[in-house]
Amino acid sequence: MRVRVHLVPGDAPERAERRGWLGIAIDVLRATTTLSVALANGAHRVVPVAEPSAALALRAADAQALACGERGGRMLPGFDLGNSPFEYAADRVAGRTLAFASTNGSQALIALEGSEARWLGAFVSATALLRALEHAPRVRMVCAGRLGAFALEDAACAGWLCARLAAHGATLDNAAARLVADLAPRDAGEIRRVVESSAHARDLVALGPEYARDVAFCATLDALDHAFTLDATRA
Repeated sequence: MRVRVHLVPGDAPERAERRGWLGIAIDVLRATTTLSVALANGAHRVVPVAEPSAALALRAADAQALACGERGGRMLPGFDLGNSPFEYAADRVAGRTLAFASTNGSQALIALEGSEARWLGAFVSATALLRALEHAPRVRMVCAGRLGAFALEDAACAGWLCARLAAHGATLDNAAARLVADLAPRDAGEIRRVVESSAHARDLVALGPEYARDVAFCATLDALDHAFTLDATRA
């Protein structure tokens, strides 16, 4: 297995170079965590879009679609759901298409279009994701970052995955993959400390107690038993 990491979506390669690679988008706070919960709760599919207007247009064209996402951490006006994992309960999302326009996570998912498959990378489903990757020949991770810049919590999740894949014989194929593996949190307690101490986490907590609850959940290792792709397949 060859593994590459891109610390922000802008570093991801052009679409033609994504063919033959399994893609993993990582936005720990909160998109890939939230979408993992949504798919676990029966959402039919996720369509990541760059702009809120595209999410609203998809909802207008599909009676089963929900407009989902945020700007500045808060749900957008006129949207059905924001970006909290606790909003995506089965009674809201089961059987529905999610038109998803978050600030950062959507960009990472879009940066992996054209990959063999796009998986959701998050601490809440990390061990299940490792199982799903077991026989993949080439894996590319794209960290969502924050507003186009490095985000500690996403790099930590990529590092946790890289370190464990390397321990099972994978080749870390670029400098970013090797860097994040060297800095990877070692256990569930260290994961929680890294995520909760990140700048993004502190800003979310400042928005209110419900956001603090989101951060605590996003910092939980293996809260879910399955990992998910954008077509709702679980592993």
